Amino acid sequence: MDVVEILPRLHLLRFPVGQAYLWRDDDGLTLVDSGPRGAGAPITEAIRSLGHDPGELRRIVLTHFHEDHAGGAGELARSCGARVLAHRLDAPYVRGEAAPPPPRYEAGEQALHAAALARLPEGDPVRPRQLTEVSDGDVLGFGGGARVVHAPGHTDGSIGVHLPRHGVLFTGDTIAVSPVDGSVVLGVFNLDRARTLAAFRQLAALEPQVACFGHGAPVTERAGETLRRAAARYEPPV
Repeated sequence: MDVVEILPRLHLLRFPVGQAYLWRDDDGLTLVDSGPRGAGAPITEAIRSLGHDPGELRRIVLTHFHEDHAGGAGELARSCGARVLAHRLDAPYVRGEAAPPPPRYEAGEQALHAAALARLPEGDPVRPRQLTEVSDGDVLGFGGGARVVHAPGHTDGSIGVHLPRHGVLFTGDTIAVSPVDGSVVLGVFNLDRARTLAAFRQLAALEPQVACFGHGAPVTERAGETLRRAAARYEPPV
């Protein structure tokens, strides 16, 4: 697993499939997404490598239920004592109480998705014993007032996490970076492409300075402008 500093308080944790972000406040740590099943041990080691005790991890905020984002949450909650938070519409899938809905594939996506799933660890993830449900507009106890932004489309309970005081936005898989040319693009494997695009525009309108995606390198300067330009490419022709 790679550990990359984005800001003095923010590090990217990159896995073979997907990534998570570690945010540091003076009174503790917050993880946005948790990597796949088996990510608990490497994340714990990464926390130690940055000079912190894993017990400082206060919360794990999940942007959506997909395994490459939520699979490590239960492991970390049990080993570190952190709370797990997810939107109420995705919470049943994180808990393992219901079978998750499959995405509605665009052209060529089904084979890509199958290849990505094949790279994930086998077996069922450890489920969180407790999960705190969040909703649009909730203010979380980190980052000087992190705010939940409901951004449905990739999944019904997909969220962005906005830190307006620091100009940082975590987009989950609503927005991504193309592995082909490094451009900012609409996320793939969505439940509803039109709603995902509406969520893309909604997140771009927050005018972040730094945008952190579920897949691909963050944009660290004038991210709002980059997101708006990327969203405009999907506008229908006049």
